[in-house]
Amino acid sequence: MRTGKKIAKWVVSALVTIVLLGLLQNLLMPKYMTKILEGALISEYYREKNKEHDVIFIGDCEVYENFSPVTLWQEYGITSFIRGSAQQLIWHSYYLLEETLAYEKPKVVVFNVLSMKYDKPQKEAYNRMALDGMPLSLSKLKAIKASMMEDEQFITYLFPILRYHSRWSELSTEDFKYLFRKDNVTHNGYLMRVDVKPVTSIPQPKKLANYRFSDTCYEYLDKMTKLCKENGIELVLIKAPTLYPHWYDEWDQQIEEYARKNDLLYINFLKHVDEIGIDYQTDTYDAGLHLNLSGAEKLSRYFGKILQEQFDLPDRRNDEELSEVWEAKCERYNREMEEQYAELEEFGYLKAFSAGRDDN
Repeated sequence: MRTGKKIAKWVVSALVTIVLLGLLQNLLMPKYMTKILEGALISEYYREKNKEHDVIFIGDCEVYENFSPVTLWQEYGITSFIRGSAQQLIWHSYYLLEETLAYEKPKVVVFNVLSMKYDKPQKEAYNRMALDGMPLSLSKLKAIKASMMEDEQFITYLFPILRYHSRWSELSTEDFKYLFRKDNVTHNGYLMRVDVKPVTSIPQPKKLANYRFSDTCYEYLDKMTKLCKENGIELVLIKAPTLYPHWYDEWDQQIEEYARKNDLLYINFLKHVDEIGIDYQTDTYDAGLHLNLSGAEKLSRYFGKILQEQFDLPDRRNDEELSEVWEAKCERYNREMEEQYAELEEFGYLKAFSAGRDDN
């Protein structure tokens, strides 16, 4: 009897300790709700109730800043979600795609090829933005292993409290407000910005010693191609129409050749800027690195037509249940757009994207 009580006490103590450590970990992890919003992107997918998307985008900022799923819905009735994160490298993209296919089987996967330029992990902060938001899975474990910098420790991705324990002195009201729940900061993965910073000059591209993409990048591109083909998914390779970092002709030729050999559609939108209607005086918020809302909507209208015609994607706007879901998304999208324009008129900049300015 005494032994039974001891075991019961031990179990209760262990459970209380686990719950307290879980709460402490949640408190100490960055929330990314009011600043550095890019850190909140990956986890939003798992809160999406309807995961039956026609199109999944994967890649870096050139997808989550440049394509609007709401526009694809409004113009073509295409359902889509962007699984993007800041400087998402190709191994991040592959494992995110592998994990996404455990939830749904889209008809089309769109991958932005800029990350082919990186053959090594670049920075822990970008790893964290891609990986911390993923729930535990075999894909996440493989992604962590592929992504870690030399000075990172595997266990800190499994138990982030070991990485963030020192944040206790930086805790703010945001950490307590979003301890148990988070708001969505994107619109199906699209991070909206309405501000404008026109292009005045474009940095001259540097000559490279070697223009060939690395074997590591090709290995993951092959894995992505194979994964899509095994699941009956059309893989589309794209290069977003951003002016820099520079996209070299030598890189473009390699992707064209890869797409031809593997019977994939590849679109370099830089070659279609006039057809899309992009004006780099009004359609970018950072002088050509990314498009703003105006540019993203133009690009989405152009790309949506291609997606619908090439892959025979159905117009789902007659689906009453789905239309109700997307009507709510459109209302939130329009509300944020109006709020951003109002904030821009009042302050001259958007607070969430102007780190430090509102602290001065």
